[in-house]
Amino acid sequence: MRAGLLVPLALAAWVSLAWAARTPFQQILQHSRLRGRHQGPNVCAVLKVTGSNRKYLPNCKLWYQRKICGKSTVIAYECCPGYEEVPGEKGCPAALPLANLYDTLGIVGASTTQLYSASSNLSAEITGPGSFTIFAPTNEAWASLPAEMLDSLVSNVNIELLNALRYHMVNKRVLTDELKHGTTLPSMYQNIDIQIHHYPNGIVTVNCARLLKADHHATNGVVHLIDKVISTTTNSIYQIVELEESLENLRTAVAAAGLNNLLESDGQFTLLAPTNEAFEKIPQETLNRILGDPEALKDLLNNHILKTAMCAEAIIAGLSMETLDGNLLEVGCNGEELTINGRPIIANKDVIATNGVVHFVNELLIPDSAKTLLELGQESEVSTAMDLFRQAGLNSHLTGNEQLTVLAPTNAFFKDGIPPADRNLLRDHIIKGQLSSKYLYHGQKLPTLGGKDLRVFVYRNNLCIENACIAAHDKRGRFGTLFTVEKMLTPPVGTVMDVLKADNRFSTLVAAIQSAGLTETLNRPSSFTVFAPTNEAFQAMPQGELNKLMGNARELANILKYHVGEEILVSGAVGAVIRLKTLQGDKLEISSKNHVIHINKTPVSEADIMATNGVIYALNTVLQPPAFNPHERSDEPADPALEIFKHASALSKISQRNPQLDSAYARLLGRMKH
Repeated sequence: MRAGLLVPLALAAWVSLAWAARTPFQQILQHSRLRGRHQGPNVCAVLKVTGSNRKYLPNCKLWYQRKICGKSTVIAYECCPGYEEVPGEKGCPAALPLANLYDTLGIVGASTTQLYSASSNLSAEITGPGSFTIFAPTNEAWASLPAEMLDSLVSNVNIELLNALRYHMVNKRVLTDELKHGTTLPSMYQNIDIQIHHYPNGIVTVNCARLLKADHHATNGVVHLIDKVISTTTNSIYQIVELEESLENLRTAVAAAGLNNLLESDGQFTLLAPTNEAFEKIPQETLNRILGDPEALKDLLNNHILKTAMCAEAIIAGLSMETLDGNLLEVGCNGEELTINGRPIIANKDVIATNGVVHFVNELLIPDSAKTLLELGQESEVSTAMDLFRQAGLNSHLTGNEQLTVLAPTNAFFKDGIPPADRNLLRDHIIKGQLSSKYLYHGQKLPTLGGKDLRVFVYRNNLCIENACIAAHDKRGRFGTLFTVEKMLTPPVGTVMDVLKADNRFSTLVAAIQSAGLTETLNRPSSFTVFAPTNEAFQAMPQGELNKLMGNARELANILKYHVGEEILVSGAVGAVIRLKTLQGDKLEISSKNHVIHINKTPVSEADIMATNGVIYALNTVLQPPAFNPHERSDEPADPALEIFKHASALSKISQRNPQLDSAYARLLGRMKH
């Protein structure tokens, strides 16, 4: 029984390995056969771009998207390579007759290539013995050549046309599984190389001409049908830059950055070559700054060089391509246009070089690493904050060469109005040193230009600096880094007790803290989260309950400790429900609903009131511990509470402001006199 199970398992493993060994082209061909099998044997499904003759073998993703470069497609069915229809039978049951290369050109529909082969006397060679590979342009490819170029070829068939055809040939049989990405094949015209690129999406190109139908066997070789007439290339990328008039500014920049050797070295690169027009589009001040800074200039140019050769024909959907500096550019297409980061900025595409391909672009792709802090901010979702920095007279810090990190709130934070530019507050949004958020740690202190030390809080799902949490990835510029944060931060001023005393909303709470003997605790250099009941919260309690609470300092301390968490928890850290241990010992449940923080399902009226030893949330409710039972209280107040209340000068003022509290305080004073 066990041996019987091993056989199918081994077979499955072999099939898996066989599939993995297939080239990308063979994989999409197999997928196309599977999609077309219901039409009969040897039928392949293809996607035809609506309104054109462009066809693609679909991978699974394209099949379901039914779009190529944003344009809708229709499904068509045709015979797979090497097969033909038989009248009266379903599908394509018959194998194509095996003929010599010349006859095979006619069989696969490359009749113009066949005609030119005859007129240039190439036919004698490709009908005789040997083993060749022909990359045969389609009839449409020949027809799309400029008229003067085609006239030049056909008027000199024995030299020009023959040489052009022989450049489309290799002196051996080469199938698609041998067409490896980034390799070259010596052509039969002076052994000048042909560039091969075999992409993960299954597209194969020859000097950036796409293989339409591949692996048509002949008795003396193989025919691959391609969609362009390819021309010889003998220049490196550097030589193309040197010879092209529209790249004069690029030549100057390449020489200044010392990239000459790279652009003429062996390899396979893509140069997104900025034209003179591209350089003219950016402000002269910015251009001069970059040209005068060798490091910024090198970063700029490296951002225009992709690590691999990317032909336009291979781009049928969006993909990320890595530059020499490791940045990612979104290379895509929109109809016939190639796009970079979603913009159709390609002026000329697929200029083939011996070491890659050149696309001319009419906009500069300036990387973050070559930008000032101001440039980083103006081009992102923090432009409003950058305007405030400028209004506050801090522009020099955003454009200079100081090592700084700016905390900039998103534009969404200002949706309800833009505050006046507070220079002192904004200086505390500029941290000394160029930082990276991934290296910040919990408890770290960050000195600001305003002289404050901001604290770093690391939570499970967020990273916060004081009450402002980071809302996007860092933007690292030439000298500074931009941290996008969700809100304006509030630098802490004073301890928890200092903050509570300075706010009239908490006068009752302050007296209660003093009565319970917790003042020293909340002045300690520690980490607290205080859920602070306002005067309204105490007024909302039943009068009898309030009297008993104020008359029992021990129970009062127990209640107040239940309002104090043992760590700092700012609102930006609250996503899912968080259980926070209190000084009383029980835990509070903190959650967020509709951007409002709830404590034990009670909404707070204000969040993130920052103190040097904690954070305060204003509550309009007094929270009750789970074990709270008013009937079990003792009526005897603790002695420390009596002493505090004897000297509490604010007592009468508080009772006058809050009539409901008057009887509770009168009762306390009566007990003290007794």
